[in-house]
Amino acid sequence: MLENLFQLSQNYIINYQQEYIRYFLKKESLSNRFSIISGQRGVGKTTAIIQYIQQNYSDLYTTKALYIQADHFLLGNRSLYEIADEFVKMGGELLCIDEIHKYPNWSKELKSINDTFRELKLLVSGSSALEIHKGSHDLSRRALVYKMKGMSLREFIEMKHGIELQNFSLEEILTNHQTIAQTIIDKMAHKREKILPLFREYLEVGYYPYYFEYNNKEQFLMALEQNIHTTIESDLLAIYPSLTGNSIKKLKSLLKVISASVPFTPDMKKLKNIIGVGDERTLKNYLKYLEDAGLIKMLMKSSRGLGSIEKPEKIYLDNSNLLFTSNADIGTVRETFFMNQMSKDYGTVAPKSGDFLVNEKFTFEVGGKNKSFKQIKDLENSFVASDEIERGFSNRIPLWLFGFLY
Repeated sequence: MLENLFQLSQNYIINYQQEYIRYFLKKESLSNRFSIISGQRGVGKTTAIIQYIQQNYSDLYTTKALYIQADHFLLGNRSLYEIADEFVKMGGELLCIDEIHKYPNWSKELKSINDTFRELKLLVSGSSALEIHKGSHDLSRRALVYKMKGMSLREFIEMKHGIELQNFSLEEILTNHQTIAQTIIDKMAHKREKILPLFREYLEVGYYPYYFEYNNKEQFLMALEQNIHTTIESDLLAIYPSLTGNSIKKLKSLLKVISASVPFTPDMKKLKNIIGVGDERTLKNYLKYLEDAGLIKMLMKSSRGLGSIEKPEKIYLDNSNLLFTSNADIGTVRETFFMNQMSKDYGTVAPKSGDFLVNEKFTFEVGGKNKSFKQIKDLENSFVASDEIERGFSNRIPLWLFGFLY
């Protein structure tokens, strides 16, 4: 019987009261019969699933939708397939499975569920993009995989103050940033809010929606640090059972070395010796694990990714909040924010001059209000993203405005 699972599911659906709808559910209809939401720990995947059920079933006590966590003890010895079978026989329509990467042989079992129960809709989440793609070779023709990001600055302001704000494409911002910035500033003035203090707060605590569950900044940063450890010790270990205790220790050591001097310019030979790995391939695997877990972001010279020869030009932490679990340098915070916000929809690589080359066309320098154009003055389509300014002029654009891309 599924009675215990239904009670657990209904408890989640009824008591999970988050009115704010993130960009993800506004943009993605999730209408496909089989959808997978991937993303790093804490970005709001569970909330998106619960809200999707709430939006599609007015009766929150319905037995037509079932939400389960893949590692919950109430599953007992029953397989996901057996649960799906019983659920369909009871008239079930929507089966939502959270934290799928923690379930052994998830890819094979989801394939069987999808192929057998044609009337059943599957909505699944997993914390690691790498495992979803690694496991989805059997599912590539069946499932649509969506990547979910943490909150943008726009979402953070909307969620905190209830100010409805529009998002803009990169091209719109580059060509019309003065008008856009003024519109946002005027809207915020109605609530007696200023953009720069909120931007500063966002950089420190605004990327993860669960910030609003804590009483203060210190509690959130403690929880964030615990999440980092859990990502490495639990999520990566669930994904790669072959990782040993020594491997986990080396992954932590690697992250610590990167965190101590971000943006980190890697000397692969030196890094191998510091971490204690025997070959460059293993080191690159470790870097890829950390990137796919959402802890770091590698800036390459080209858009080819971490190939057999190329090493990253620079390594950043994934988002600015992660920097504040230790001492954060403001220059690094700015660059990390810019790269993170761009990475959702735009390709970003290291240029010959400047800090970032976006979509192989736009060159950016990132800095404070007095950052000069000296390095990029002769380049076409070059811009300075400046912190500490509310409004820009010509090719100088307020850094905060890139928090309105989604």
